[in-house]
Amino acid sequence: MRLELLGIAIISFFIFTAIFAPVIVGLIPHDKSEPYSPPSKNNLLGTNDIGEDVLVELIYGSRVSMFVGLTSAFVSTIIGSFVGIISGYYRGFLDDFFGGLIDLFLVLPALPLMILLAAYLEPSVWNIILVIALLWWPNTARVVRAKVLELRESQFVEGLRCLGANDLYIITRHIIPNVSDLLFANFTLSVARAILLEASLSFIGLGDPTYESWGSMLHYSMKRGGLLNGAWWSFVPAGICVSLATMSFMLFAMGLEDRKKRTKAIGLEV
Repeated sequence: MRLELLGIAIISFFIFTAIFAPVIVGLIPHDKSEPYSPPSKNNLLGTNDIGEDVLVELIYGSRVSMFVGLTSAFVSTIIGSFVGIISGYYRGFLDDFFGGLIDLFLVLPALPLMILLAAYLEPSVWNIILVIALLWWPNTARVVRAKVLELRESQFVEGLRCLGANDLYIITRHIIPNVSDLLFANFTLSVARAILLEASLSFIGLGDPTYESWGSMLHYSMKRGGLLNGAWWSFVPAGICVSLATMSFMLFAMGLEDRKKRTKAIGLEV
């Protein structure tokens, strides 16, 4: 429970910051100054290579990082859940086709493919979302397929078939509700991975140059001498935010898993 609450608190902080970024920026001092000026009362986290306030960049960067993380995780979860349910529930051609597709994508090196696709496509936030979603859905599909295979052979599904229930009714009313907890937990982990992947792609220069993100802050700090000049404030805060955001979603997922285990234990005791 403590892990879950800690994760929720950090997630809420970043989402609140992303939504109310203009209001927050208007409340803090952020004067234009010399490049790589150290933290001061006018620039609480110093300035970057062009004299802009690092804290302002950090606040606005939360918008892109959280948007990419949540959106790409949502899309990959939708694709993965659809493929996993169809592959796990139906036998024959559909199972062979989707099962083989899952195995094919799982053996492919995801990160190098993401780098190649991101480099080939025009740099934009939506293309990064597309790349992450299209190459990360097999992880969701694999776990969903395994659960659906188990549910398909369960007694209550066999009973529904005997009563004349069709496949659509069984899937929508019984299969999906029974995998919803698994989908939600996998979604939270996917958000953590997506935030880290967006930061990685932006760090190597494949992000959207028109928007600030935590990854692009790291990229420009390395490219324009912030790291070599010892201007730690130009890259350490962005790295901490990526780490905290990733950790928060993982803590939330771990908390959900602990709650599920405790619920099962109580049920066994009863």
